[in-house]
Amino acid sequence: MKTTFKFIAAAALLLFGAIQSDAQVGKPHKRNLTVKEWNVDAGSTAKIMDHLTVYDNLGRKIEEAEYDRYGVKWRKIFEYGENGKVSRELVYGPNGKLDNIRKFEFDELGRKKTEYVYNPKGKLIRYKLFEYSVEEGNE
Repeated sequence: MKTTFKFIAAAALLLFGAIQSDAQVGKPHKRNLTVKEWNVDAGSTAKIMDHLTVYDNLGRKIEEAEYDRYGVKWRKIFEYGENGKVSRELVYGPNGKLDNIRKFEFDELGRKKTEYVYNPKGKLIRYKLFEYSVEEGNE
């Protein structure tokens, strides 16, 4: 009886250790990663590109594109500032031409504070303000 208990206890510890180590793995590394998403209709083997995301050697998203069966719907190029946050997005339309430029400001906690949207010639079109609030008692 004692031997059986020791065996079960040892097996439980091994299983618990395996579960813990899996939980510690976290998200996959994104360094130099390219993610392609494909749509495949049922009953077909033809793949149609749906989405593309490209990361640089630091694991930062540097390009993203959305596709449909006719080609690129939009494409974004991301540029980063000294703070490591996205400082500028270049947004291209389906014709491959620059559609707009987005610039960002961040607060002292590193959260987006303001997003400015400019036309391709650099004229401000609009801006978006971000407001953050925490409701007390909802922890």
